Amino acid sequence: MLPLAGIRVLDLGSVVAAPYAAQWLADLGADVIKIEPPEGDNTRQTGPSNEPGMAALFLGMNRSKRSVVLDLSDPAGRAAMARLIDGADVLLHSIRPQKLAKLGLDPATVRARNPRLVYAGLHGFAEDGPYGGMPAYDDIIQGMAGNADLMGRQGGAPAYFPTIAADKTSGLVAATAILAALVRRGTTGVGGVVEVPMFETLVAFNLVEHMYGAYFDPPKAPMGYPRVLAPWRRPFATADSFLCMMPYTNPHWRAFFTEVGAPDHADDPRFADYAARSINIAPLYALAGSFLDRRTTADWLATFARLQIPAGPVLTLDQLADDPHLAATGFFQTVEDSSEHPTGALRYPGVPVRIDGERPAMRFPPRLGEHSRAVLAEAGLTTAEIDALLAGRAGEQDRSPGGTG
Repeated sequence: MLPLAGIRVLDLGSVVAAPYAAQWLADLGADVIKIEPPEGDNTRQTGPSNEPGMAALFLGMNRSKRSVVLDLSDPAGRAAMARLIDGADVLLHSIRPQKLAKLGLDPATVRARNPRLVYAGLHGFAEDGPYGGMPAYDDIIQGMAGNADLMGRQGGAPAYFPTIAADKTSGLVAATAILAALVRRGTTGVGGVVEVPMFETLVAFNLVEHMYGAYFDPPKAPMGYPRVLAPWRRPFATADSFLCMMPYTNPHWRAFFTEVGAPDHADDPRFADYAARSINIAPLYALAGSFLDRRTTADWLATFARLQIPAGPVLTLDQLADDPHLAATGFFQTVEDSSEHPTGALRYPGVPVRIDGERPAMRFPPRLGEHSRAVLAEAGLTTAEIDALLAGRAGEQDRSPGGTG
């Protein structure tokens, strides 16, 4: 049994951050019900697909969930949502606070109805600051939280990390905070309100090391961890490709310089110990890199394995799909589509953690409204009530071939 078996989560999120958090809860065993508007989460249209509404980005954030369509601007849709809230353990959303009260989904209203509920909101910014309520997407948060500045310090021009770092980091933090609130509820019997602002979350993430000298009052050094900001902190060119190498300890560096025939560098006062290297990391990396183009990547990997110096090849995204380690550990998983839809089987990067020695299994992502009828029945709506709801815009079910609404 997975750890979250028996926990029911209402996922009102869209795009990435909240759906990613909810997917983690689903991977760990929770029954995650994705509540979507009649047009669906807009990621259903983002990227390649074999059928409408099942595009790549949606598939990456919404496996192992069930989908219910409710138009929350309609009184009937809001009434059905209230019934779902009665039986839920967690409500997770990424709706701007200004809109919540109009929908009757503000924390006070929802928790008055279900005091055991853990109510989690993923916002762009904390509500009580001057940025509260501002719309935000990953690019905006990366720019404001220091990511673009970090890229500029190392590479010369501001740039975003080429991954949706703000969304995914916030999703992971949200999942962790929700789990903490559930643990507390197990002791107190009362839920709570979890607020996860993307801006503050990514600032906290970035400043773990980059607060650096500013941890002290007065500051002992500028903000920014020199080792990771050094321009030479990148894969090193070898005779035939590139290599990731990171001597770290004193014995690592002495072994490296001895191997390349320059043992005197290990005694250079600039590189002699951790403190000195942290100050002089840029020239140290430049010096180390000057030796690596003399041999092939394979030669260096064998050498570093012998010297017990951490190193690895630079793998492309395409190479990851066939990586022997990932294959041996069963990382990639194929999820079969049991319906008559044309999407077919999907290959997923697996859940990276193992529970009792096994990766949690995955279920196929839901079509829009695929589980509307079943979930509404579980919430106690009668067949007549469900029929009336699904007949209008307030709720829909999957009506395509093979749909199970």
